[in-house]
Amino acid sequence: MALAITALALSVSGCGDSGDHREGDASDNGCRTLAADPGWYGDNRDRLNAMISHLGSCGKLEPEADDPPLAVFDWDNTMVKNDGGDATFFWMVRNSKVRQPPGGNWSETSQYLTAPAAAELASACGALAPPGEPLPTGTNAGCADELVSIASDRQTRTGAAAFAGYNHRRINPSAAWGSQLLAGWTEADINGFSEAARRENLEAPEGTEQQVGSTRQIGWVRYYAQMRDLVATLQANGFDVRIISASPEPVVRVWAADLGIAADHVMGTRTEHDGDVLTSRLASCGGEPSIPFNEGKRCRINEQVFGIRGPSAFDQSAEPRRQVFGAGDSDGDVTFTADATALRLVINRNQIELMCRAYANPDGRWLVNPMFTNPLGVRPPYPCATQGFDAPDGGRAPLLRPDGSVVPDQQDRVHAG
Repeated sequence: MALAITALALSVSGCGDSGDHREGDASDNGCRTLAADPGWYGDNRDRLNAMISHLGSCGKLEPEADDPPLAVFDWDNTMVKNDGGDATFFWMVRNSKVRQPPGGNWSETSQYLTAPAAAELASACGALAPPGEPLPTGTNAGCADELVSIASDRQTRTGAAAFAGYNHRRINPSAAWGSQLLAGWTEADINGFSEAARRENLEAPEGTEQQVGSTRQIGWVRYYAQMRDLVATLQANGFDVRIISASPEPVVRVWAADLGIAADHVMGTRTEHDGDVLTSRLASCGGEPSIPFNEGKRCRINEQVFGIRGPSAFDQSAEPRRQVFGAGDSDGDVTFTADATALRLVINRNQIELMCRAYANPDGRWLVNPMFTNPLGVRPPYPCATQGFDAPDGGRAPLLRPDGSVVPDQQDRVHAG
């Protein structure tokens, strides 16, 4: 994917189309551009249109590269408001679709689950169903609440840490557990659960809460119209558009299909199969158990898209073997968005490392946009100089520039109000 990225003009002067168009309208050369929309902050729409015009194939006699330019999007809270993975997990708990682990041993559900967490799960859920059978979490609040507490808060109801022993830049153990708890079902089963949860959450009014066990949880999801338009515009201009998410891959495939993204262009957390049935064993990337989280997203892109295998899949590749565009909203998106060679779009959810990098903006290629629905107000300055980097051991450290100097604290400049 040999693209002359360094020649890309990052301003919109002299390239792109900044006129107002409805979705699907065309510029003067007949190529689709982004619809005018008040949700786009500042000149973000213009700069995105400029990138699309410069790198896309529409209107050109010959493409500038053998392969189409690659654009990669996170899913939850980037493409949609709220979380489709959470929506499916809550649906499964409410509808008694989580199975008792084999032998009743909850440690088998995650290599990172602590002994106290396994014991709490055994106490709350162990007597409710035989091994391998669905637990009655739709009617038993105690078991449901323990599952929700560990999945949502990474701690038991008594406050004990639920996960330990993982690289915090490569594994999100609660996100991984959301996929591992699909064990015992086929992908066809999971598709059905995901479709039911998707329908329920799209039909629910904005602001809806749902009862899960004895807890109240978010009960609605909405596609962002602006991101739907961005995907369609990129596709119309010849970009290879893919999704990368820490949510279960079968779940994200169901949600992404509505945007015209094929199943083989969705990268989510995978677990190994036993025949047609999913297990709790995480698939590997770079030679180790892995999920698409932070550095794990880079690994998965390198492996699946560019064919880079082994530990080197965790290393940043040369520009011709990287995405030109990346979009995300959380610290779990730091690595793959930073790898993008042309533009990097960040949806502001007040995530410290991601926002420190985006606001520092050393090469001028970061774009920050408020959430398109219920955007956040201004927050205090981001503590980049002391807490801007998520260390592998879970601690926080100063965020450093490539030359080793410290990134100073950053003001929250792009927000609601």
